[in-house]
Amino acid sequence: MDILRRQFLAHVGQTSPSPLMIAVERAEGVFFYTPEGKWYYDLISGVNVSNVGHGNPAVIEAIREQAGQYTHIMVYGEMVERPQVEYAALLTSLMPAGLDSVYFLNSGSEAVEGALKLAKRCTGRSGLVSFRGAYHGSTHGSLSVMGGEEYKNAFRPLLPDVTQIEFNDFDALSEITDGTAAVIIDPSQSEAGVRIAADGYFKALRERCDRTGAMLIFDEIQSGMGRCGAMFAFEKYGVVPDIVCLAKALGGGMPLGAFVASKDNMENLTYNPVLGHITTFGGHPVCCAAGLAALRYTLEHRLHEKAEALGALYESLLADHPAVREVRRNGLLLAVEVGSPDLMMRILEQFKRLGILSDWFLFCDTAFRISPPLTITAEQVRESSALIIEALDTVNQ
Repeated sequence: MDILRRQFLAHVGQTSPSPLMIAVERAEGVFFYTPEGKWYYDLISGVNVSNVGHGNPAVIEAIREQAGQYTHIMVYGEMVERPQVEYAALLTSLMPAGLDSVYFLNSGSEAVEGALKLAKRCTGRSGLVSFRGAYHGSTHGSLSVMGGEEYKNAFRPLLPDVTQIEFNDFDALSEITDGTAAVIIDPSQSEAGVRIAADGYFKALRERCDRTGAMLIFDEIQSGMGRCGAMFAFEKYGVVPDIVCLAKALGGGMPLGAFVASKDNMENLTYNPVLGHITTFGGHPVCCAAGLAALRYTLEHRLHEKAEALGALYESLLADHPAVREVRRNGLLLAVEVGSPDLMMRILEQFKRLGILSDWFLFCDTAFRISPPLTITAEQVRESSALIIEALDTVNQ
């Protein structure tokens, strides 16, 4: 093992006993390269972060330009910084009129934390409803509404007054009551292995929230910014949430999160107490400049409009393989179900050998993920699918 990998294991905090251990030298487009020159198709985009591709020239130039002007000046919300202002204006121009105020943060977990606090502040209630199989982050508040007990038990006590219900269970919506401050939902159930909502489910959820006065939070941290075939997944379902959480691709590869709400609701964080939610580095000007460039690139090249067809192409090429039991898909976010954790892990080992980076889902270890940069071409979809099929053939012998 070379010195870099030894130092990685010795000095970098680890998240699991078995990291991938692939050293990265550079990345470009849908590929990244090791110091030894081996290339990999990046089929997870850093978990839906690199939507506009690695090393996107527009994003790199925006980072260089902004870093040359100024980086951090003052804690968030005090200074008028052009990248923040222009990005917030463009983001809200793409959303319904009731979503016109952006609070920038550093990450998705922080976006969820801010959204939960805002809902409690606006409603004066404490109850929260979330869904089994949902992932919302690892900080204490976001962990409290996460849908996996295994990941929560070691860190209790967590937030009280949290109710978890089953996704797609219409009857369970009765658990949303006049004591509920907010319902938080991932519209694609990403970490459950891309579970799609039943027809009418989101409209029923919206109606129940309206009836009880609960706020509806859409966690679009994975599904937003064009991944699911619309700029924001809620556009596909005919509902408008009260708060939208964004991160991952929001920063164009740089760390950035945000929650979006109405100006009237957002102002609840400015009094009783003043500074009801604060952050030092949230909305860092370099990160906002990168995210703004990425969003402009997405719009100019209509990446969100192309995602559906590219995802459908993957599905058509893989769904009939004998090792594949099901392909679940929302735009260019796919879960390829193989039915067995052991088989799935053997497939991932073959991927690593062949030059593909994929992964399993946090709450679904029987499927592998396909969510490449939205810049992937149809030819590259076919090339990467051929490698996937080679791996499937190897383990299915």
